[in-house]
Amino acid sequence: MRLFGAAGVGFEGAWAQSGGSKHVIDEYDEGNIKLSHRMPIRSMSDDDLLFLQQIGIRWTRIEFGNDASYDFLRSTQERLARYNMKIYSAVHYAYRELDVQLGRGRRDELIEKYCQFLRDCGRLGIPVSNYDWHPANTYTTSTVMSSRKYRAREFKLSDFRAKVEKQAFDREYSTDDIWNTYSYFMKAVLPVAEKANVRLALHPDDPPVAKMNGVAKVLVHYDGYKRAEQIAGGSKHWGLTFCIGTWSEGGSHMGKDVFGMIQDFGGRGKIFDVHFRNVSGPMPQFVETFPDDGYMDMYEVMKALRKVKFNGTAVPDHVPELAGDSGIRRAGTAYCIAYMRSLLKRANQEVG
Repeated sequence: MRLFGAAGVGFEGAWAQSGGSKHVIDEYDEGNIKLSHRMPIRSMSDDDLLFLQQIGIRWTRIEFGNDASYDFLRSTQERLARYNMKIYSAVHYAYRELDVQLGRGRRDELIEKYCQFLRDCGRLGIPVSNYDWHPANTYTTSTVMSSRKYRAREFKLSDFRAKVEKQAFDREYSTDDIWNTYSYFMKAVLPVAEKANVRLALHPDDPPVAKMNGVAKVLVHYDGYKRAEQIAGGSKHWGLTFCIGTWSEGGSHMGKDVFGMIQDFGGRGKIFDVHFRNVSGPMPQFVETFPDDGYMDMYEVMKALRKVKFNGTAVPDHVPELAGDSGIRRAGTAYCIAYMRSLLKRANQEVG
């Protein structure tokens, strides 16, 4: 893919003709950001995959759910290859089981299941596994019509407190409880990930509320990520699924803003995956928006990512619903990818 200027001359050619020497990286160059999409693969039709190929997707995040054998991972790779797509990151929900995140009953059995998944990813060359750590989470309080009249998820803290919040379990779980279960999990899985050469990408708590439904949340602030990094002992296989939307929800209460996080973790190569989402404003109330319709300047975000040489995947996240859209929300997905591609091309021209 090339960028064309006047009279059909490629951008690099036009720059060279003018006496310049700046190289503009192509979208599909190895060192560039990889535009990707989240796929619940078991419900994806061949027509869905063709559509994603048509809008230029070459990298994928695959949601494998609770059961993913080596043979299923391999057959999924082979299926995607027919549409010129590769798996960049993969998700197995064994880590999400409450026995794991709350330290109960079948914890060790489920952790071993997740470890086997990491070994299988390593055998197949899948480089990243995404995970989060927020049991008893409430993501949204309602679905609303945005100011542009598309349907999107809303979170309103007052509604959560008044209408949703409850004690989810027979006791409350403190910050120490959750850090203990996270540390136990990391001690078990990180050596396996390192041996398999699979990087573990940790998502922040969405929304960034310190306690929900009687369970503490620990990744609601910069300090939480720093502690998680310390638990990982500086391993190059530990890093972030950096959700721009989640971090924007927290606003000035996050310890570092979106750009500070990109400079810190991204500057050290610790951001593995980006959820490229915008929101209407910070807490205590927000609506999840299309990337061009929120308060965060997503071009500046894309440029900041390029400046630190981030070369992982960026995915549209929680795509809002347009009129007549359903299933994988093709219209909304195409809108997001086209917008992200435009931002990436411009950032590539500016940053080089």
